[in-house]
Amino acid sequence: MRLGVTMFVTDLGMPIHDLARAAEERGFDSLYVPEHTHIPVSRRTPPAAGQDELPEEYKHTLDPLVALSFAAAATRRLRLGTGILLAAQRDPIVTAKAVATLDHLSGGRVVIGVGFGWNVEEIENHGVPYARRREATRRNVLAMRALWREEVAAFDGFEPSWSWPKPVRGDLPVYVGGAAGPKLFAQVAEYAEGWMPIGGHGIKAALPALREACEKAGRPMAKVIPFGTRPTKDKLDYFAGMGVEEAVATLPSGPAEVVLPLLDRYAALI
Repeated sequence: MRLGVTMFVTDLGMPIHDLARAAEERGFDSLYVPEHTHIPVSRRTPPAAGQDELPEEYKHTLDPLVALSFAAAATRRLRLGTGILLAAQRDPIVTAKAVATLDHLSGGRVVIGVGFGWNVEEIENHGVPYARRREATRRNVLAMRALWREEVAAFDGFEPSWSWPKPVRGDLPVYVGGAAGPKLFAQVAEYAEGWMPIGGHGIKAALPALREACEKAGRPMAKVIPFGTRPTKDKLDYFAGMGVEEAVATLPSGPAEVVLPLLDRYAALI
């Protein structure tokens, strides 16, 4: 079982290069960071996790790719992931270039977790109707994968084009975050390597539907990475018993004196 960590990295908390270095020193496999381009103050959309008020870190989130470049420079082995990248809100040509550059400079350590987003006004500020966010995510991921994989790439929205650097391995692993369901599993089976369920609750019951979606697409069973979990030995053993090979533990967004003790506690499980 490989264990990674995720944290809302902000301009107020532990610097990401210090966090990345500390995670690598303690034997963690990966570091994932989330994305919010901005948070409209209207707050028409309630917090996704059901809080009475949106936590402060949502207002202060760093750009994930810029932040991960600092993590890459501070480490040698740690895998670097987005958890998650809001692909519907991004220009796919620019993002494909930025991600491939990060992968090139880090020696092939980048993993891309993508999601559809929950904040209606944030998504709509990018010109994407909320009801079409899944469609826009699919289109943008497929466009990025074409630019990563092909010497001359063309896709709906751009003509045959060159784009370098290419990812070190010729492509990048993509995982889709979100709640279990036929729409999500169809997208996982079509264009991703795996599923990143939040927390890990309900994974076992969802596995048959995920396997069926992959079989219909003629693909091997997708990987499952429980994301943002609070790990214990029993929980990790449970995941391993289902064939899960990687889990990602959640860390609080805060200063080093808050983050490091929990990082040490999780490291004892590796």
